[in-house]
Amino acid sequence: MLDAYDLTQDAPPPGGAPFFGRVRLRTLIVLRWLAVFGQAASLLFVSLILGFALPLALCAAVVAASAILNLGLIITRDIQRLTSHHEAFVQLGFDVLQLTILLLLTGGLQNPFVVMLVAPVTIGVAALPPRYALGLAAIGLSGLGAMALFALPLPWIRGETLHLPPLYVAGLGTAFIIAVAFTAVYAWRIGHEAKRMGAALAATQAILAREQKLSAVGSLAAAAAHELGTPLATIQLTAREIAREAKDDVLRDDAELLVSQAKRCRDILQRLSAQRETHDKMHDRMAFRDALDEVAAPLRGLGASITLRADGVGPAPYLARQPELLYGLGNLIENAVEFAAGAVIIEGEWDADTIRISINDDGKGIAPDMLSRIGEPYISRRSGEIGGGMGLGTFIAITMIERLGGKAHFANGGELGGAIVHIQWPRNRVEAHEEAG
Repeated sequence: MLDAYDLTQDAPPPGGAPFFGRVRLRTLIVLRWLAVFGQAASLLFVSLILGFALPLALCAAVVAASAILNLGLIITRDIQRLTSHHEAFVQLGFDVLQLTILLLLTGGLQNPFVVMLVAPVTIGVAALPPRYALGLAAIGLSGLGAMALFALPLPWIRGETLHLPPLYVAGLGTAFIIAVAFTAVYAWRIGHEAKRMGAALAATQAILAREQKLSAVGSLAAAAAHELGTPLATIQLTAREIAREAKDDVLRDDAELLVSQAKRCRDILQRLSAQRETHDKMHDRMAFRDALDEVAAPLRGLGASITLRADGVGPAPYLARQPELLYGLGNLIENAVEFAAGAVIIEGEWDADTIRISINDDGKGIAPDMLSRIGEPYISRRSGEIGGGMGLGTFIAITMIERLGGKAHFANGGELGGAIVHIQWPRNRVEAHEEAG
């Protein structure tokens, strides 16, 4: 049940999902077009409809710079590709500077649209590594300082000037700093969780695909036996005719060798075919207790004794062989064996609607602060602490259990007093159904 990834790290596995967090160039271009149209509409409304005095030519030049950048990118670049972190940083930095200059020309901190500076900073923090995100935040805060010192007056009714108290303007600046800090931390947290979850799900899909490929090996062997049987029979028959009619001893010996090797190949294929039929009976439809025993068998003798119990209402069910069920259950049993002091008990129950399995060990249990976080990927390292090791492996196990409509609940206690996990599935999702006829 060992994963192909290092489950002890607090970061996504190397090589697993390298593009998580990358921004598509088309996304940046679309967002910039929205900003261009919004800025142009606001300037025209303030100048032509409200009649406020503002440096319209300079403002139009600043807005046009964004439009020119977008047109240049559309002409020279493949807009469907993912940008590098550096490229995304440069473009978002340009957006912050462009908006800062526009605000400098239209009142600075007194302009209510100063809040729009938060948008590119938030996008950068969510999508870029910390050093680039901090760079964007620094550009935004530098622009804030520039607006406090060098901004032109806020456009207002001709002949009148709006004077805001300095204390109020200072409050606006402070509110902007807090807004940038709060949204940056919030976006970073959400983006970080999304990247880790995406990488963990990619690892889950890779492991599930591997399990499904292994399950398909038997089918491939049966197909080979069926397809190759006829041509081998033809080869054997032809070789026998050659051996019977050959007058040259060397040719006769070669033909007899060909007959014997063809017969050997047919015998091998017949054994494969017979094993496949047995395999179908044993694996595609497993008795409930046999399924528990099969999953636990590779873990016996690794330190902790494993006790199996199975009881329920009515005849014991037969489970369908499904990689999600076997891998998810096996991963949780492996965790129990690893952290047990000397014993693990696996109990299975069933009734007309539900199949339940509990796994209890006599270890130190799961740390209280970890119980609420189990199921998140990469939540700890295997450093020997109580509850250590509940990371990507447990996340994958829970994900596979839930794919079959099941639920897993973790706690401390049970008969052995250590960690215990209760798993249950709807019976119709995991039970094997006999084919008619």
